[in-house]
Amino acid sequence: MNKNMVVSVNPHIYAAQTTQTIMRDVLIALFPAVIASVVFFGVKALLVEAVCVAVAVLCEWAFEKICRRDNTITDLSAAVTGLLLALNLPRDIPLWQAAFGAFVAIVVIKQFFGGIGQNFANPAITARVIMLVAFSGTMTAFAPAAFSNAPVDAVTAATPLALLGSEGAAGELPTLAQMFLGARGGSMGETSCLALLIGFAYLLCRKVISWHTPVAFIGTVLVFTALLPGQQPLYQVMAGGLFIGAIFMATDYTTSPPTPAGKLIFGVGCGLITVAIRVWGNYPEGVSFSILLMNILNPYISSWTKTKPFGGVEA
Repeated sequence: MNKNMVVSVNPHIYAAQTTQTIMRDVLIALFPAVIASVVFFGVKALLVEAVCVAVAVLCEWAFEKICRRDNTITDLSAAVTGLLLALNLPRDIPLWQAAFGAFVAIVVIKQFFGGIGQNFANPAITARVIMLVAFSGTMTAFAPAAFSNAPVDAVTAATPLALLGSEGAAGELPTLAQMFLGARGGSMGETSCLALLIGFAYLLCRKVISWHTPVAFIGTVLVFTALLPGQQPLYQVMAGGLFIGAIFMATDYTTSPPTPAGKLIFGVGCGLITVAIRVWGNYPEGVSFSILLMNILNPYISSWTKTKPFGGVEA
């Protein structure tokens, strides 16, 4: 008998990717958005990002220590959650609120449900929704971005989505070039479509994610708003957190379907809910809520679209 032969249960397919390498790739893909946040919102953006990442990692370490679980901070998933949350926050958010959001994301949403791979919803997006409800004032006080149309002495700036929802404010909208590059009001990491697309291209090249959910999500928003009267599809696509949500949070392995068909359904559902909230809801932005709602539906979508094993028969 060959001594090098390993006898084990299935699956027998080995992949070089690990949780750590995947999360490292996500951090690398987010780096252009981090750079853009500093360019458009100043060095203070780095402070908010550092606080969120540090608190997220510390909370994961402390909770697992208290519960006597295996330590998982080296898989970098806590760092990814902290950074994603930070990039979805305004620059001038009080640091204690940013720390609270990181605590909720890691302890309440992730660890209370069993840790990585067990959470029912994306921790960063769920924490952001909770913060929107709890701290609506500071969560919607967006600092004006550098190179934008906002007055030099402005303390806060209206986001393009808020302007789109205001009659007579269309003339104040940033140019499409400003929208694409990131010179507009909004959360720190969501404004630069260029930076987020660079990250998207990197994740595709590394085969960390597939195109299905992001393209279905963004495409649905584009088509749906084009069919509705009075909407401006290009602005709707580039405004708000659509790109960062579609690329980095709707593609979360644990809370999104594994099959191509499921990913497409998931993306279309996110897009429809996003537009419905933006056009008819009380909130100008609907990306966070749409992803959270589709996360809840994910088990059903995954069940409906699961593939049958080769040679298998229905039970």
